[in-house]
Amino acid sequence: MLTVDFTRFAIAPGERVLDLGCGFGRHAFEAYRRGAHVVAVDRSQDEVEQVTAMFRAMAAEGEGPPGNVARAVRADLLSLPFPDASFDVVMASEVLEHVPADELAIAEIARVVRPGGRVAVTVPRYWPERVCWALSREYHDVAGGHVRIYRGDALADRLRRAGLEPGGSHHAHALHSPYWWLNCALGKESLPSRAYHQVLVWDIMRKPLVTRLAEQLLNPMLGKSLVMYAEKPADAGVASVAA
Repeated sequence: MLTVDFTRFAIAPGERVLDLGCGFGRHAFEAYRRGAHVVAVDRSQDEVEQVTAMFRAMAAEGEGPPGNVARAVRADLLSLPFPDASFDVVMASEVLEHVPADELAIAEIARVVRPGGRVAVTVPRYWPERVCWALSREYHDVAGGHVRIYRGDALADRLRRAGLEPGGSHHAHALHSPYWWLNCALGKESLPSRAYHQVLVWDIMRKPLVTRLAEQLLNPMLGKSLVMYAEKPADAGVASVAA
């Protein structure tokens, strides 16, 4: 299930792509399939190992170009182990809402992307997330949970302060908003939550036309995620942390 729309955010063969907070690698794998050299970063060693194993399996099956770099590393988003301007593309999907020092994290994103490079950031959308917080404190008030809710204009302002120029944006995963509301109101093990989860699994696995069309129609109103794209100006220097 991809949150970044690769028809709007095209990855060219041979580009150097960094996927931050990669989780189990969904965006990293798609970039690799599209011919990019990919580095996936996460703080979880288990997830780094699983992504590494999948990269190896993909290479063995010919899903990535021969000789392309595809690796996963454990690192801290606040202090990335890469030189300035190392990547053509940086993606950070559903990670900034977990980071207390998000301006420092965005400054690191701006530092490692090259001048003229592109950035995709996704975070939970304000109002569906606000409903979750209102229904359940446990939804966010846990170790490693969400520490803030972003409004679109606030996220764009943070990107600008780091030296990035926001461009287009959209919303994604409308069908997932009701699932999380059910979880928050009734619990994950409730019958309605489990039944809705089965619908989502069916949708992800089968991709039926009816749900694809429904989600496209509902995303502007109900989309669970805000997706924002930005560029680093071609004449930009290294970003610094905003005061």
